[in-house]
Amino acid sequence: MNRSHTLPLTAASAAAAAALLLSGCGGDGDDEGGGKDRIAGAETGSGAPSDSARADRSDAPKIDRPKMTLPRDVSLVFDQATTTGPDQTAAVNDARNFVRSIRYGIVEQNADDSAYKFYSELQSPAQSYARDQIKQRVDKGLSISGEMRFTRTKVSEAENKKSAVVSFCSDSSKLFSKEVKTEKVHHTEPSISDYYSWQVLMKPSKNTNGLWRAHKVQVKEKAGECR
Repeated sequence: MNRSHTLPLTAASAAAAAALLLSGCGGDGDDEGGGKDRIAGAETGSGAPSDSARADRSDAPKIDRPKMTLPRDVSLVFDQATTTGPDQTAAVNDARNFVRSIRYGIVEQNADDSAYKFYSELQSPAQSYARDQIKQRVDKGLSISGEMRFTRTKVSEAENKKSAVVSFCSDSSKLFSKEVKTEKVHHTEPSISDYYSWQVLMKPSKNTNGLWRAHKVQVKEKAGECR
């Protein structure tokens, strides 16, 4: 079976992509809103932050966030990120929530799930990307099973201080396609196709203090630097 479509980013343009994302940081409106069929793009259970992230956010505003409870056979694991200041911490945490919401939409088999809409700007490229990734799985009758790891997390602040690019690697060598009707898991051998490099442009919500939302996404497939 074919892999799910991702937004391609060639190795030569990887460095330029961050600059491109950061260059589009003007103010926008904000509203609520045969292998694995992988989506380029993590912590298990309800999607609660790790102990380190929880400590970083001890003084963060209370936000009524959507609950994302993943099944026991799906584990999304993030490394510890080094950030400077509450804005960077919030941008990283909500970038992770954005990619987590895509996984949640897949296991819920709902391309219109409210979680990814909460963590992406209304009608933004990131929101369209999330919906497309979920819908491709739903249309094929596929969910996921296994573990996906996210590492090498970095955050770059835009010059205007109003947005940030969160970058990280993902490893889905232990994440597999699972047929919804039969619950059959399609195990495959690890390969370079399991590795992706992500860059997510995050912007603070104008309506909810402390919430950051995804605006754009760039994904490089077969990212050897993430292996």
